[in-house]
Amino acid sequence: MECAGRGSRTPCSGPATRRCRRCQAVAYCSITHQVSHGNVHKKECQRLEQQMKLAHVLSDFPFSFSEESTFQVCDKRETRCSCLIKQGIHRVGMWLFECSCGASTAILGCARLVKGWDLSSTLCPCREPSTPLPKLLRGWKEYYEWRCIPLYSPVALLLHWPLTLYWAIKMAVQGNLIPEISNELRIHYLDVRIHIDFVGPAIPVERNGERIVLRDYAHCTETNCKCKCSTESFGLTSLQTGSSAITLKLHTGYYHDCYKDLLKGFPPDLIIAPNAGVAAYRSWLQTIELLKERKVSAFFSDYCEEACNLATSCISSVTGASPTIPIQLNPFRQPLAVENSALFLPCYSNCFIFGI
Repeated sequence: MECAGRGSRTPCSGPATRRCRRCQAVAYCSITHQVSHGNVHKKECQRLEQQMKLAHVLSDFPFSFSEESTFQVCDKRETRCSCLIKQGIHRVGMWLFECSCGASTAILGCARLVKGWDLSSTLCPCREPSTPLPKLLRGWKEYYEWRCIPLYSPVALLLHWPLTLYWAIKMAVQGNLIPEISNELRIHYLDVRIHIDFVGPAIPVERNGERIVLRDYAHCTETNCKCKCSTESFGLTSLQTGSSAITLKLHTGYYHDCYKDLLKGFPPDLIIAPNAGVAAYRSWLQTIELLKERKVSAFFSDYCEEACNLATSCISSVTGASPTIPIQLNPFRQPLAVENSALFLPCYSNCFIFGI
């Protein structure tokens, strides 16, 4: 926890252990820094107090492991590593990126899909659903029931990425940000082609422009499971054209720098910026200006409500308008708390979301 008054005229005198009595969301290293930061904090204190009162809502998940992965991680009785160890998925397969010790040794690429789930087929979304896709999945419980996955399966720790995308598309359609979903946008279990452009400065320069074709499902540990077959076996790939159900392309740099190259293909129907940190990085300013100029719909998620509040303030100062889709809790947020957050607020990957 950082001192909220860090950056004052005097250096911090020690760890931030002095919490604000009212909101309990921020802490200071000393009474001197608390007093010097008072004029700044009083503008946010009531808002943070209300967010802290809703902390239990953020940690409300239907899983059997929810207590240890939420409250106990926030209270430092558990860690992300210990939660993964209990599930038998620490630093293996696609789970390598889910803790700091694994992420430090991870290499950007397709390692998640190549290595697989490292779980039995009963715990993975390997089997075809027994019922058609509901018109709207409203949360993890409905998704698990539809895919016949038991609530002790940890797959939601990874599936929050695609299901946050699913939720953003549903909200975009309901909010009239994009037209009713066409064949190109519709989310199907079978028979759909998706092209995703990944843009960001974290992509190594040597991988700029790299195209990744996904032809296989992520594998479970069962030898004869259908997930061992390529997507071609399920009609997801055209044998005549060699096209794939899902194509990924990497672009090094900021979105506003890459946009002209991206337009050489097809213009985006929707932009998704997960865990964006809009208020934390000045590089977002030019991108927001571009989105305003191009009138492109976009969704942003972040780790906590306060990060989204700061983000919408920054975006509104550029666009002159409030978000079309207001800040709301993402029902498909990751059910594993983030460690060592900047505030005492509970934080989860893709926790809150809003759209412009």
